[in-house]
Amino acid sequence: MATESVNDLGTITISDDLIASIAGYAAIENYGIVGMSAKKATDSIIELFGRDNLKKGVKIEGVSVNEVDIHLYVTLQYGVSLPAVAQNAKQNVKYRVEEMTGVSVRNVNIHVENIRVQD
Repeated sequence: MATESVNDLGTITISDDLIASIAGYAAIENYGIVGMSAKKATDSIIELFGRDNLKKGVKIEGVSVNEVDIHLYVTLQYGVSLPAVAQNAKQNVKYRVEEMTGVSVRNVNIHVENIRVQD
């Protein structure tokens, strides 16, 4: 469900893929998040070809015309404070998406799928 805003000059449509890409960038900026977990088979196939897919592990749910919920499926670094990393990621993703798109973010939900030991 794409979000739309109308002004005097016309309509601006923002796709869910764009919101997912912004949320993916914002999530991996956070210390402690070392990766995103693929939630769809196409994400895994893209990964095989070595292409970076920042939408991987991000699910966007349209709540209303200009409001979304964001679900992040992440891999965290072993030894970090899970609640602290999750809280920072939620704040950063909400801020980045709202600042860049003007779309209101109602909820950011973090799903910790894996924990990885860094080499």
